[in-house]
Amino acid sequence: MSASARTETFRLRASNFSLLVLRLLDPRPEAVLPVLGDQFRRAPGFLRFAPIVIGLQDLEASAEAVDFRALVEGLHALEIVPIGTIGGTPAQRQAALAAGLPPVRAAGGKEEEVPLAAAPAPEAPQPRQPPAQAPALAGGTRAALLVTEPVRSGQRIYAQGTDLVVVSTVNPGAEIIADGNIHVYGTLRGRAVAGASDNPEARIFAMNFDPELVAIAGYYAVREGLGEAPIGRAVQVRLEGEQMRFEPLG
Repeated sequence: MSASARTETFRLRASNFSLLVLRLLDPRPEAVLPVLGDQFRRAPGFLRFAPIVIGLQDLEASAEAVDFRALVEGLHALEIVPIGTIGGTPAQRQAALAAGLPPVRAAGGKEEEVPLAAAPAPEAPQPRQPPAQAPALAGGTRAALLVTEPVRSGQRIYAQGTDLVVVSTVNPGAEIIADGNIHVYGTLRGRAVAGASDNPEARIFAMNFDPELVAIAGYYAVREGLGEAPIGRAVQVRLEGEQMRFEPLG
């Protein structure tokens, strides 16, 4: 049978994906892993099975060598999937490569520092979807991404470079992310991450506030840490310095 008559078995295509970056500030796995484990205990499902890139750009060139094998084993034990590295010195990158972590090149634009929040693994694994794109308006501005259907458990929606407006329920186990503000004209029961491109001026608005996690520009609070936030009411969430504020609406 000729090659042209054979059934096509695969295609290779270049594509862009939103990946979380774990930027190492300390080269010691024994210092990093317990802190990550503590965050997992405070927010069950946090980052579970999420693919991440190890950021080396904050480590000094003279810093002690990173034990990448121990780091990879520890991340796997936490059910996090490291897929590569970004930044670092040639020696650091070579050591990471020997541990199965190839260098990853960012595809266009600056690296976006996304807060460490991800949907928990549902009962049946669900494929990750690429970021939704809001329609472009005249002058290059981008309209808010509008979601009219309930956001289901295990689903993630990312409004890249714009605000996100949800006119339905965000269910437990669902995650909504926006580089700008988030507006939920319904009940917010899942996770909401605003200002994902490191915008501390972003805010979260919800008509019925009962989230698993909220985050703005890398600062986050889980359900148990909401304190005296007005649960079940219309709320806006904003940052004041490094403090998260929860204020009733109306």
